[in-house]
Amino acid sequence: MNVALITDDDSVYYYSGYYDYLHMDFGRPTLLIVSVDGESVLITPSMEKEMAQSAAVVDRIELWNDGMGNEWREALPGFLGGTARIGVEPDLMPPVVRSYVDSLVNPDRLTDLMPLVSEMRMIKSSDELQIARHAGEVGIAMMDAGRGAIGEGVPEYEVALSATQAGTRKAADLLKTHYSDKRMSPSIHFMQIMASGKEMTMTHHRASTKELKYGEPIFLCFCGMTNFHSFKLGFDRTFWLGEITDRSQESAYQTAVDSQAAALSVLGPGVAAEEVHRAYADVIQAAGYEYPFRCGRATGFSFLERPQLVYGDKTILQPGMVFAVDGSVTVPGKFRAQVGDSFIITHDRYEQITTHPNAVAEVTI
Repeated sequence: MNVALITDDDSVYYYSGYYDYLHMDFGRPTLLIVSVDGESVLITPSMEKEMAQSAAVVDRIELWNDGMGNEWREALPGFLGGTARIGVEPDLMPPVVRSYVDSLVNPDRLTDLMPLVSEMRMIKSSDELQIARHAGEVGIAMMDAGRGAIGEGVPEYEVALSATQAGTRKAADLLKTHYSDKRMSPSIHFMQIMASGKEMTMTHHRASTKELKYGEPIFLCFCGMTNFHSFKLGFDRTFWLGEITDRSQESAYQTAVDSQAAALSVLGPGVAAEEVHRAYADVIQAAGYEYPFRCGRATGFSFLERPQLVYGDKTILQPGMVFAVDGSVTVPGKFRAQVGDSFIITHDRYEQITTHPNAVAEVTI
């Protein structure tokens, strides 16, 4: 491979530190080009010039403007011409970029860059791990605040607002105390995943105007909201308001807790990713519930990284990897329980970086 053409926002940030720019949602590609023998070049809209010059650690910045010349395409032939072998992200490239690259480069000169990028991003640096720990603190602040806002007659969106404010304030405190980049926003900006009562089986239901009722189960998920300094984690809990009025929910919930515990009994260096999933799935199926979705996923500057804790992923876990690890049970049409936390793989086992009680007595509010 002679040239890497990187278009994924998260990888652009990982390799260059560049963030807070408009991307394909607004029809404006940003490209990072890294040559094995030459310089690194960032191609980005001219409106982002000041941010690019401040944040991007690259050798050169090429700016383009809407409607002028060939826009972002202008500089590409100079980097992709000749006989160079080009690494691309086939699953992540914006179609408009892929179409133009295909018009310039014969298919036999293109190679899949994603396995290399995924492997490089799997093992986190000490700086990344510190960000991960701080992200855990933000998640804990949100979980505590969300739990504290739960009450009879409280609309779901009020719980989400409490969590969002607490997470933003914790993130701001961490940024001011530990980081020199004053541009990084502390604001929590992902819609709260939350469900209650009869909507518990809607896995990614967002907080609505529905008011919480006594005896209802309540699910709080911070897997999208726990995003500090661009580092993502997974974190969720199931609660009840007042008491558990349907005792079958308690046994299902305990199975979810036990399935996470089984996964954690296996989690550690030298273990195949699918073995963690197997331990979790065995507990769920042995209790009579249907085969579950994946036990977890690696996280980092993307919500989903490699490896996944799922059947078929034989990647061996190594120190420095970060995972969200869940326990879950679904009773179709009736009830769903999930508990999830994030962990750093260490040389001996793991370090837990999100914490909240999960015993039935402690999640009944």
